[in-house]
Amino acid sequence: MKFSIFQDSRVGARPYNQDRLGYWYTRDSLLLVLADGMGGHLMGEVAAQIAVDTLGASFQKEAKTRIPDPDLYLYRSVGRIHAAIDEHTKKLDLPDSPRTTLVACVVQDGHVWWTHVGDSRLYLIRRSRIVARTRDHTRVQQLVDQGRIREEAISSHPERNLLLQCLGGGRVPRVEPTSSARLMKDDIVLLCSDGFWGPLTQRQLLGTLAEKPIGVAVPELMALAETRAGPQCDNVSVVAISWGEEAVEPAAHPDMVTPVTVPSYDLPTDIQDFTATDPDFTRINMSDEDIERAIADIKAALKRYNPEKK
Repeated sequence: MKFSIFQDSRVGARPYNQDRLGYWYTRDSLLLVLADGMGGHLMGEVAAQIAVDTLGASFQKEAKTRIPDPDLYLYRSVGRIHAAIDEHTKKLDLPDSPRTTLVACVVQDGHVWWTHVGDSRLYLIRRSRIVARTRDHTRVQQLVDQGRIREEAISSHPERNLLLQCLGGGRVPRVEPTSSARLMKDDIVLLCSDGFWGPLTQRQLLGTLAEKPIGVAVPELMALAETRAGPQCDNVSVVAISWGEEAVEPAAHPDMVTPVTVPSYDLPTDIQDFTATDPDFTRINMSDEDIERAIADIKAALKRYNPEKK
């Protein structure tokens, strides 16, 4: 695989950051994850960390060196994360369950597979056009789909923060079928929290990404989102790749994938705390000091939920 990648997360105008994100890759497969811990609920950042940790751990276990079934992997992961959050809630006898949104994708064999819960988004952008975007699990998105309001009204609508689906809480999320698409050279796959996409217009997003490489364009867009949101700015988080290979043939054999070639100059300088744990595996450690104790508490719960883990 050949791709360039950028990620960053900013606190915005909030007292602390409840977003968590990261990426992992082997020779033949790449996982991108972003979770937005829900404000208004206890320890939303812990729910987001559970989501990222659970996906990263399962990817490390299952990607040898590719995920056998990306569709099934993503579908199962949503259930695992929700169960792990509930297990954490019971273990600590919390009065309310931590909750988070999630968007995640797997890239391999020249294709991308993705799933989401809530209003964190994935965009697939090709030649300055959005060819695919997740549909928010929100009341406002329902109004858009029903033709009652325009897409441009989402960010200012009084019910814009009313989520219909999340991970954590008493209701098990209804997991939608995994979506997928064949990638073409220079495609951009962008995962982001609502603090990023909410303040931006589609023209601003596409225009900036068309003019500059993602390592320049995404920081500019993040700064613009912060400026436009002003004192109400939410946490602003993005992880994005620019695909560097020609499109594979529709019936290409999976063994035809080429090795990873991610030049060091394509990596952002502000990428956070990388640790190599395996020759074919790289992951990001996203823990913050203020939740280290909580994360330690959930490790036992994750092991109990995943009986196959040694």
